[in-house]
Amino acid sequence: MNANPEPQGGSKPRPALWKRLLPWAITIVCFGFLYFRIEGAAQSQQPPQTALAYLGDIFASVKWTRWLALMVPYSFLYLLIDTLVLWRVVNWFNTRVPYLALLPVRASSYIISIVNEQVGKGAIAVYLNRRDGVPGWQIGSSILFIMFCEFYYLLFWAMEGVTLRWNQLPELFHWIPWIAAVALLFFAAFVYYFRSPRFASSTLRERQVFLSFRNASPWYYLTIIVIRSPALVAAAWVYSEAAELFGVPLGFLDMLGYLPVIFFSTLVPGPFRAVAITMWSLLLPDYDAARVTAFGIVQHNFFILFNAAIGLVFLRRVSRELFGSRASQST
Repeated sequence: MNANPEPQGGSKPRPALWKRLLPWAITIVCFGFLYFRIEGAAQSQQPPQTALAYLGDIFASVKWTRWLALMVPYSFLYLLIDTLVLWRVVNWFNTRVPYLALLPVRASSYIISIVNEQVGKGAIAVYLNRRDGVPGWQIGSSILFIMFCEFYYLLFWAMEGVTLRWNQLPELFHWIPWIAAVALLFFAAFVYYFRSPRFASSTLRERQVFLSFRNASPWYYLTIIVIRSPALVAAAWVYSEAAELFGVPLGFLDMLGYLPVIFFSTLVPGPFRAVAITMWSLLLPDYDAARVTAFGIVQHNFFILFNAAIGLVFLRRVSRELFGSRASQST
């Protein structure tokens, strides 16, 4: 039995007002910055245009049928890979669950992820706790393990992109190898702490929330990175093709350098992926700000909204498994 059980009941205190308002404040600042960037690009046209009129012209020029042919298959591919990662980790650390049993809850969690990706992952923990009876803190440990691996997965591909396009990318990207070196040193120390008998008596290490890290060998981390990698490679190709439709010519290798950094910014809490959208404009200052912003808005928000639409297909089933037929009818 775990010598340091985690609390299983009780209600969590309501977050402070500033914590609830901060994501919205970040979003307002980001979109305010983007508006002035778009306005400047619109005024530079001949004849000058308003920001909304210029955006309207950009959207009208996009071949939407071709764009949907890129984005819809990619969204389904992402769901399949994302579920595969969840299935692999849960079966390692928690309980035996079939892949197809996890697909509905992974899809449904995208509905909550519209507002906050991390809250969506927390919903998965609640579902598995109620469905299979696994202690919530242990499931939370698996979700934490996935998030930890996601950081190193993005860092790996950011390094690949920087290596391939060192001279073409902004100098800011030249910090990535140094960040990677520090991150690898931390990873080595982290794994040693959780796996070495030297720290077996550590009360922190024995907490249920760190269950997955105690049981994970380095091979487990590498496996998750390998499983996730096809999603990033596919995204780089899809985003490169889609950017061309918005008048932002970025090759596959260029996009492979930018995209991991953009995806890092999605970890910042806030609605509408405002920080990620703003990063496109910051990282591509030599391109038309309105076209880059229009591309970022459409890419990120279509992705989260379409994934949420997929989740709606499975929502009734997930509700039935969680709460019974009555809740399913009300849903």
